[in-house]
Amino acid sequence: MSAPVELVWDVQAELGEGPVWDAARDAIWFVDIKGRKLHRYTPRTDARASWDTPDQTGFALPAEDGTLVCGVRGGLHRFDPESGGFTLIQPVEPDRPQNRLNDGFVAPDGALWFGTMDDSEEQKSGALYRWAGGKLTRHDDGYGVTNGPCLSPDGATLYHHDTLEKTIYAFDHADGALSNKRRFGVTEDGYADGPSMDAAGVLHVGLFNGWGVARFSPAGERIGKIEAPVQTVTKAAFGGPDLRDLYLTTAWLGNADKRAAQPTLGGLFRVRVETPGLSQNLIAL
Repeated sequence: MSAPVELVWDVQAELGEGPVWDAARDAIWFVDIKGRKLHRYTPRTDARASWDTPDQTGFALPAEDGTLVCGVRGGLHRFDPESGGFTLIQPVEPDRPQNRLNDGFVAPDGALWFGTMDDSEEQKSGALYRWAGGKLTRHDDGYGVTNGPCLSPDGATLYHHDTLEKTIYAFDHADGALSNKRRFGVTEDGYADGPSMDAAGVLHVGLFNGWGVARFSPAGERIGKIEAPVQTVTKAAFGGPDLRDLYLTTAWLGNADKRAAQPTLGGLFRVRVETPGLSQNLIAL
């Protein structure tokens, strides 16, 4: 089904997250949430670049004007790769100061979907939001650790996780509205972390402490696993010119005592897969 997983950047991220393919720059962006870093890897030249972030940052997603929108604790920021500057554009949850932003996704209509979570992972204060046309809307609430969301290829189903519950939820999705929340799957061999979707509708779910990436059919059946050389895969995202390079972010958070046995914990990995992913959408500003 796939080739061996290879290490492409031994970046040693404490909590690597949010890989996303930027076709215009031929590069993969990802963050180290706890390390407060934004990273960019360009596979064609093996170039690496890193920036400090203002606070813990859960995602950095490309926008239509060439900037990135970043989920920084306390709000959405625009990041300019040319200047390296961050600018607040949308406060998020000023009434929940214990929360931070986590994973994010861009829908085909240019809307940004993202989740929040209690930074201490003790309270179920996380929520699911949509940001479009300058308007922020809360669509679901009561999560321990949010991850996702992502959409099916036809856009009719939205998937979103509560990682602490090892549970993947599915919603009916139409015109930016959600309904019919239901349990889609459970990851018993690890915590359901960031999801991505391939062109055949197969959901790829990073397994925190599960040594790989779980694969689920559109019917919710567990149909396979991509094995990883380290135990904490936080998210897998499709990239490369043909979208058949699957990039895996990892973390040593919670497993510092395992670093001697797994010295590449926190690295960025890549594996070649047969079925391509979906093209990365750009945030409409």
